Amino acid sequence: MKIKSVKNLLIGGPSTGKSTVIEALSDLGYFCFPEISREVTLEARQLGIEHLFLDDPLRFSEMLLKGRIKQFEEAETLDTRHVFMDRGIPDVTAYMDHFQEDYPKEFQKANKTHVYDNVFLFPIWNDIYTQDNERFEDLDLAESLQDSLVKTYRDLGYPLIEVPKTRIHVRMNFILNSIKTK
Repeated sequence: MKIKSVKNLLIGGPSTGKSTVIEALSDLGYFCFPEISREVTLEARQLGIEHLFLDDPLRFSEMLLKGRIKQFEEAETLDTRHVFMDRGIPDVTAYMDHFQEDYPKEFQKANKTHVYDNVFLFPIWNDIYTQDNERFEDLDLAESLQDSLVKTYRDLGYPLIEVPKTRIHVRMNFILNSIKTK
């Protein structure tokens, strides 16, 4: 009998430690889906588009949405108890709303038809925040994006489980202890 995978989502503003925890969970043998925005950004750069999100936010968001839906649907087919995902489908509309960009109704429909079981919020943490070639957001923008993410997920009815600002293994154990009974 196939197990229904519990979809555990890690959300938060840029540079809050999500990807680091995803890598640590993967190292422990959990099935994890990485953040795909860097992949989309690098793909666009290979096509000569330096900042796809800034140059064509709708195209960027459509590519992200497609990739995140693909991850969600793949998670539905896995025969494993827990799946972890770095960012989710509602992140797309949270960013579009934040930047006051228009998007098709299918974006909101995707938010409602693809529901995660647990949503872990990684708070903004000044001590670990960094910018790089793919992360254009400064700390102030990261904080306001965090607010948009929280609003979007709460408006969709998700209870957010805040992950403490501490060492990686403690954050990981916090998440694993939170899902033990599910």
